[in-house]
Amino acid sequence: MAIDAQEVEKLIRQAFPNAQVNVQGEDGTHFAAEVIDESFRDQNRVQQQRAVYAALKGKMDGSQGELHALALTTKAPE
Repeated sequence: MAIDAQEVEKLIRQAFPNAQVNVQGEDGTHFAAEVIDESFRDQNRVQQQRAVYAALKGKMDGSQGELHALALTTKAPE
């Protein structure tokens, strides 16, 4: 079952309502996302990315996940 960029963005926004979120991808399985949120301040990149993956609620879990690949950029606002 494919997922679209709008659904990926919706899931991220639910977890990070004040974030700047930009999701790209049109093939239903491969996406790129940039998430800029104040909650990332004082977190390392691994912590930031884990928080975003958690927001995807299992959509990337295992070989049967709806989301096959996500190139993820995270940071706190400047």
